[in-house]
Amino acid sequence: MPHAHRRLWLGTLAVAALSATTFAFAQSKGEIKIAHVYSKTGPLEAYGKQTATGFLMGLEYATGGTMTVAGKKIVVIEKDDQGKPDNGKNLLAAAYGDDKVDLAVGPTSSGVALAMLPVAEEYKKLLLVEPAVADAITGDKWNRYIFRTGRNSSQDAISNAIVVDQPGVTIATLAQDYAFGRDGVKAFKDTLKNAKVAHEEYLPQATTDFTAGAQRIFDALKDKPGRKILFIIWAGAANPFKVAELQPERYGIELASGGNILPALAGYKVAPGLQGAAYYYYEIPKNPVNQWLVTEHQKRFNAPPDFFTAGGMAAAMAVVETLKKTNGDTGTEKLISTMEGMSFDTPKGKMTFRKEDHQAMQSMYHFKIKADPAFAWGVPELVREIKAEDMDIPIRNKR
Repeated sequence: MPHAHRRLWLGTLAVAALSATTFAFAQSKGEIKIAHVYSKTGPLEAYGKQTATGFLMGLEYATGGTMTVAGKKIVVIEKDDQGKPDNGKNLLAAAYGDDKVDLAVGPTSSGVALAMLPVAEEYKKLLLVEPAVADAITGDKWNRYIFRTGRNSSQDAISNAIVVDQPGVTIATLAQDYAFGRDGVKAFKDTLKNAKVAHEEYLPQATTDFTAGAQRIFDALKDKPGRKILFIIWAGAANPFKVAELQPERYGIELASGGNILPALAGYKVAPGLQGAAYYYYEIPKNPVNQWLVTEHQKRFNAPPDFFTAGGMAAAMAVVETLKKTNGDTGTEKLISTMEGMSFDTPKGKMTFRKEDHQAMQSMYHFKIKADPAFAWGVPELVREIKAEDMDIPIRNKR
């Protein structure tokens, strides 16, 4: 090849390479890609769908309807983990590796989340956990790329313990036999200072008949003196409050539990007076963000927003607040340094990412169930707000 031609050809190559680089830069400059890995199908499908709705509504609210931050368009890539840990792990790797997302949000199940955590560390990319609850996520399985807007087992447990932890109280627990249930019971027990736990009942996730488990619980509690409480930690479609139909009150046993989605609260209707603590019920938090969510959700879906809708929106607002502060910079280290200690508004109220373990500190609400004929579910009436500073949430990540 003649010298001049070769130089021209090399020049053309250089221009082509430069154009490709410029195009890639322009593309990355123009978009912020977020993967949302969640249970679109599977046992926790109802939770996942609410989170997805809330996340998109949150992006809309936080960007004033533009779906852009710092001139960059937000693109959400949804992936269905079906509630299976291996799926979640592989989908997250594909999101970081193939889709080249800037960060990821999800998943629904604690079991799936625990499988995903090492992937975030391997790719050195952010994973914002919402709504998986297990303490281990921001505890001993945590790494620095993990943040969580969802509440953890300890927040659930401590707020619920505040409701029932009194001298002379004997408690039995009923929970599912996997990370969510076992971490929840452990955190609950660790929190109790006065009440005693006499029995722990763990049943398979798919349980629909609670008779045998309830009988073991009744046997363990019925002869105990003083106040007796069955505390229930449950996720999914089945209704453990069917134990109320077995008349625990015959033995002086009361029911207590955390909050849940509206279809599950229908099960609470058989247990008026049931007390517990939850992070959200649409009528409880009074702030402009929640007001917008309740109004818009009712308008669009002819139904109020639910438990996980609020969580999805909180995650979106954390993401947008971060990106506003970084002026659209999605470099992982920049995101981490911005989010550590950051406070942000949500429908649940103001929340703050704790620097030590990246867990969002948030209020919980002590409620008492009222059976109101106008509602298909047991209505959680506010007893009092339990503020973040009123709960000593342990740091479990040994950082």
